[in-house]
Amino acid sequence: MNKNRISIVILAAGKGSRMKSSKAKVLHTLSGKEMLYYIIKSSSEISDDITVVVAHQKDAVMKQMCSYFDDINFVVQDDANFPGTGGAMKNVSFKHEKVLVLNGDMPLVIPESLLPFLQTKSQIVMSIFDLQNPDGYGRVIIENAQVQKIVEQKDASASQLKVTTVNAGIYAFSKEILEKYIPLLKNDNAQKEYYLTDVISMARADGVAITPLLVDEELFKGVNSKKDLSHAEEIMQERIKTRLMDSGVTMQLPSTIYIEESVVFEGECIVENGCRITGNSKIIDSHIKAHSVIEDSTVKNSDVGPLAHLRPASNIEDTHIGNFVEVKKSSLKGVKAGHLSYIGDATVDEGTNIGAGVITCNYDGINKYKTVIGKNVFIGSDSQLIAPVTLQDNVMVAAGTTVRSGTIQSGELAASSAKLRIIKDFYYKFFAKKQL
Repeated sequence: MNKNRISIVILAAGKGSRMKSSKAKVLHTLSGKEMLYYIIKSSSEISDDITVVVAHQKDAVMKQMCSYFDDINFVVQDDANFPGTGGAMKNVSFKHEKVLVLNGDMPLVIPESLLPFLQTKSQIVMSIFDLQNPDGYGRVIIENAQVQKIVEQKDASASQLKVTTVNAGIYAFSKEILEKYIPLLKNDNAQKEYYLTDVISMARADGVAITPLLVDEELFKGVNSKKDLSHAEEIMQERIKTRLMDSGVTMQLPSTIYIEESVVFEGECIVENGCRITGNSKIIDSHIKAHSVIEDSTVKNSDVGPLAHLRPASNIEDTHIGNFVEVKKSSLKGVKAGHLSYIGDATVDEGTNIGAGVITCNYDGINKYKTVIGKNVFIGSDSQLIAPVTLQDNVMVAAGTTVRSGTIQSGELAASSAKLRIIKDFYYKFFAKKQL
């Protein structure tokens, strides 16, 4: 659509005390991204003029959003002198004649849900929905299909609290309306705050028509608590997995699977129940088996799990990763690691077999070191590779061997197992002593 029709202001200055957290409200995450990220992403699809108003933990909020977006304007609210939603608008300027005001705690808003605000010629459009339990929301008084006034819950009378039509918190204003009424806002209310909703009251008193717009509660309901956050997470997960399944990904019991927004799938992929795939992971023509965890890793033409863990910066190609195998910051190509192994800070080349219980000992308590394993290497069960160590092509490592720092040359066998000792009747002698 044409992005030159509307300016968008996102209010992201609040503390979010009901979240019971030291973290700024808009920085709480769902499906791997902060709440504020989602509303900016949706906004950027319909507007080329986006302003985010910040105050609480403003540096952290701006730094995180700048890591995703490079064309966002930030305005710091003077929260000491001008608190509240109206105060947040004091120093905001607008590029276009129509201004959409959004909240940073509405991560479920999608671009399509914002289009009706643009399609009316009214000078003020405000979103509403009806709730069985309207607690926490400003009540909207409507007569003759026009909004008469909005009463914040903190200032509502007993009769007004019974109203179930509530303010969904999103408005479209003409630039003229905001420039006229924002300077006139006062804080003569119970909380001594400047309310953006008072613009509605003043404009209505001057005869300006305010058009209510009924919106989908699921899309526009704000996240005000950890419980709200968990509910939003469920909805976001459903969206993400539906999109992926529509694109061809097979999911078994998808309700048990967690996949973050940034994960990419290509080709024929299967994800079994109980899996968790996060970060910038990329899954290509692969099968992720039950209860596996993949973090910031790439899996191509491979199978992983069940019960495997790929930690960040792992690259798996043409490889079998079995149950209870953990891989961290390693590249494996054409490898078999069937079970019960840890591979960290390593490169492993094609044709190599890693036996059960094999561990790359990559950390000495201060520094981490690399393990390099060549082609067609056979590593017996219960072996330890103490990095930095290199196993060249065509090497064998006997079961139970500890390979210390250095290089095992091509064609060699590394074996450090002690010779088996047999002590006759030891069992009987040992337990006879225990009984005395």
